[in-house]
Amino acid sequence: MTMLSKKNPVDLIFSFITAIASFSVVIFIIGILFVLIKESSLSIEKFGIIKFLTSTDWDPVKESFGALTNIYGTFIITFLSLIIAIPVAIGIAIFITEISPNFLKGPIGIAIELLAAIPSIIYGMWGLFTLSPIMSKYIEPFLKKITAGIPFVEILFRGTPMGIDILTSSVILSIMIIPFTASISRDSFNLTPSVVKESAYAIGATKWEVIKNIVIPYSKLGVFGGIVLSLGRALGETMAIAFVLGNNHRITTSLLDAAATITVTLANEFAEADKDIYLSSLFYLALVLFVMSFITLAIAKFFLLKAERKYSR
Repeated sequence: MTMLSKKNPVDLIFSFITAIASFSVVIFIIGILFVLIKESSLSIEKFGIIKFLTSTDWDPVKESFGALTNIYGTFIITFLSLIIAIPVAIGIAIFITEISPNFLKGPIGIAIELLAAIPSIIYGMWGLFTLSPIMSKYIEPFLKKITAGIPFVEILFRGTPMGIDILTSSVILSIMIIPFTASISRDSFNLTPSVVKESAYAIGATKWEVIKNIVIPYSKLGVFGGIVLSLGRALGETMAIAFVLGNNHRITTSLLDAAATITVTLANEFAEADKDIYLSSLFYLALVLFVMSFITLAIAKFFLLKAERKYSR
């Protein structure tokens, strides 16, 4: 007699329901992927994969579409936001776990969670009406001034500061992903064995040396997994940067120029798609974003599992 037959009916029903719930996730993913492929089939047939991914054309009038400008905008804004967010997030995590007095740990932790709970559209409105004027009047002119004459750097701040550009969008996005990296980094730092840190202090190590040589190396896989999860969040963000990015379908080297990302293009142009090939190309963009996000999260899961196995030893 098998173990399954020995179970009582309630256990069997419970196992069946949980199995259905688990497999429904897989079904949803397959269903979404099927719809994206089906709806983008016209664009796939006309432009192919290589041409669509490498073309800078985005001209609804001529019915010529390519994803390169959108992919470029997505990656450049995500990359800049990570550069801004990672040091701040790791600094927050280090302060909470290693430096902060106990009475401050709770309020700061709650503040981080509240920052993660703010809807993205509120970030976008705040960025448009508050951050954008500050960037255009003070920060961007200052950066433009101090980088003037520096080879290969001044080109990054070429143009007129407007506050509706790549730099402002990156700042907004970095604020949004700080809580995710900070929370996972904090949890990873807390997994460092106390006996290892106490041993380091016992032989005369300073707090900086303990953090640099013990806490961070021991937690680096978990921290990296959190960074990649934040990358996945940044890749799919739409409304916050839609307010402050513009919709400029071209590759630019200046951070003061407007640009386009996959998500912003989808949000701005889906209602305007009046031709089948136009609509199919937008679905094709969504398919590209789906694949990018899936690969990103798969990498994050790999490193998190690797870190979990390390900590469980």
